[in-house]
Amino acid sequence: MTIHARALLFDNDGTLVSSLASVDRCWTRWAGEYGITAEQFARVELHGRPAAEIAADLLPAELVPQAVARIEDLEVDDVPNDGVRLLPGTRAFLDVLPAERWAVVTSATRRLAEARLDAVGILPKTLVAADDITRGKPDPEPYLLAARALGVDPAHCVVFEDAPAGLAAGRAAGMTTVALTTTHQAHELRADLVVENLSALSALVTDQGVEISPRG
Repeated sequence: MTIHARALLFDNDGTLVSSLASVDRCWTRWAGEYGITAEQFARVELHGRPAAEIAADLLPAELVPQAVARIEDLEVDDVPNDGVRLLPGTRAFLDVLPAERWAVVTSATRRLAEARLDAVGILPKTLVAADDITRGKPDPEPYLLAARALGVDPAHCVVFEDAPAGLAAGRAAGMTTVALTTTHQAHELRADLVVENLSALSALVTDQGVEISPRG
C-alpha cells in the first residue's frame, strides 16, 4: 500500500516522542493535589486530549484555569527529568521531509509542546497546539487548521496518530489516517494503515508530494 500526500500531519506525544512516564508522574501528582481519587481519574480519557478538557471533566469550572496552569508547570518542569524521548524511526522519517510539507498537531499547550520537541531536537516549521484551537481532538479543528497553515487541501493530507481521539479527528477532517501502535493495541485503532511506529514506514519526496509506503 502506497499513500500519496501533499502534507503530513503528526501528533506529537505517542507518535513522534514518548512522554508516557512523565505524563503518569505529573498527572498522578496533579490528581493528588486536587483531591481526585484513583477511581475518578481512571474514568477519564487522558491520552490525546487537551489538559483543559481533562480538568473540566474532573473539577468545578472555577478551578479549571488554575488546574490547567498547574499541570502545564508540572509537565514542563519534568521534561529535563528524562521526561521525553524520540520514538523509533522519528528522526529518520522527518529528516527526509521538506519543512513546508509537514506539521506537528498536538493536544499539549504550545509551551509544553515546544519544551518536549526542543529536548529531542525537533523543530517543526508549523506547530498547532492547544492554545490555537477552540475544540480539541476528536474534533477535526486542529487538523483542519494545520492543513490551512500549510496551504494544502485536507483531502491531500495524511494524519499520523497513536490515539483513537486523534484518528477520529483526522477522519472527520477528511484526511487519510495512519495509526501507530505505540500506546494502544491495533484493534483499538481505526485507520487506513496501522503500523508499529515510524520505523515501519519509508517516505519518498516527489514533485507532487510525498509517497509513504510500509517497509519490507
